[in-house]
Amino acid sequence: MTEQSDEFRVTVADRERHASGPARELALDCVTAGIEAAHPKRVVADALSLNDGKLSVAGVDDETATYALDAYDRVLVVGAGNAAGHFAAAVEELLGDRIDGGAVVTDDPVETERISVLPGDHPTPSEAGVESAREVREVAAGAGEGDLVIGLLTGGGSALLAAPAEGIGLDDLRETTAALLASGATIAEINAVRKHCSAVKGGRLARAAAPADVLGLAVSDVTGDDPAVIASGPLSPDPTAYADALGVLDRYGIDAPAAVTDRLERGAAGGLAETPNPSDPPFDGDGVDVEIVASARTALDAAREVAAARGYEPVVLSSRVRGEAREAAKTHAAVAEECRATGEPVEPPAVLLSAGEVTVTLGDDPGEGGPNGEFALSAAAELDASGRDSEGIAVASVDTDGIDGATDAAGALIDDRLVGDGPEATLGRDAAAAALDEHDAYPLLDGADALVRTGPTGTNVNDLRAVVVGGRVAGSEASGSRSEGTK
Repeated sequence: MTEQSDEFRVTVADRERHASGPARELALDCVTAGIEAAHPKRVVADALSLNDGKLSVAGVDDETATYALDAYDRVLVVGAGNAAGHFAAAVEELLGDRIDGGAVVTDDPVETERISVLPGDHPTPSEAGVESAREVREVAAGAGEGDLVIGLLTGGGSALLAAPAEGIGLDDLRETTAALLASGATIAEINAVRKHCSAVKGGRLARAAAPADVLGLAVSDVTGDDPAVIASGPLSPDPTAYADALGVLDRYGIDAPAAVTDRLERGAAGGLAETPNPSDPPFDGDGVDVEIVASARTALDAAREVAAARGYEPVVLSSRVRGEAREAAKTHAAVAEECRATGEPVEPPAVLLSAGEVTVTLGDDPGEGGPNGEFALSAAAELDASGRDSEGIAVASVDTDGIDGATDAAGALIDDRLVGDGPEATLGRDAAAAALDEHDAYPLLDGADALVRTGPTGTNVNDLRAVVVGGRVAGSEASGSRSEGTK
């Protein structure tokens, strides 16, 4: 059996300043532990093993798939995503010379020997990404009946695996992608459009690889971990149709380029072949399998272990939080306040954990920031530190890929003293409200030294949040017991 090192650590700029108190330090440690647990190097060490020529894959669903590699003529690797380069390097370390070649596209390149790591851009596709996606497709299409194609899919793959369908140009794809990202549409809705504008998404990469066997290994960045949504499902049958894609454009009032709408309308009218569904080749047999090897639950489990080890009671609120970042933050703040005031749903000291994907619906002239920064600022504006008799509340909200929106920050770390009316507050309530209304959280949080910067992390399981509710301060009336009648 091949042994692997699973060492990987997240580096946070100005960590000492951020971790200025117990609650703040724990919030930061919880989210960084989650990111580290979801890094492909750690994931491959935990989920994949090679023994006597047999590759075993343990998915997050506790099922194990086994592939006898010696039975194949060749093993080829394809893939795409923010973490695809790191994923490829880890798989190379495990399989070594059993890999006969391959190509992945990413925006975070690493050194590899057998798998070509090709450039692309995220979140808006680029010319480099288009060329790289074509090379990935060529590797898949060159596979034969006796080959195994291993597909490495991670968050960001939808933008990075940019192979426009016939009749659609790169500028058309860019304009449509930008409008979708600004619309507030869910990732599933965005990907329904992307699939029907692509030569590889929506199961078309698996179709290109047929008749080879295909094993997809996915690090999920989508709520629900649906492989048809991760990276727009290049190795999965597509449950959506051209009509669904048109419905998304209509629902969000998106005025897409004529080339895009013309294609979708022709497809909806039956003039173009649909993306393959589960009853179509190559999905009508057992030659294609996609295993989820890491997800938001991977990060949440690691964060929960850190909280418990520090003597805090961890509670996972949900791995599927979605909707407007500003509104989701209000709910998290309300639960934290209830916890502090009444001991429900858990007695402090406690850590409330959540994951998922919050969004921001932008107006005509948006400011600078990302969903996690907006979540953090909204939470800070809700929390009240006045008269507190505890260690306080701290909130860390990050995108696990290290890039919140299109900023250079992963997200932000705040506490209940950041925003307020008193002299202890760093930011006034009016300033916070104005920044939220203008979707301009980044400059305000930057000025308050609240932004968390990690750089690209090498992974992506979407958003991760830790809300730390500190214990009672020794000597306070409610110390050691649940407060009653507290307002």
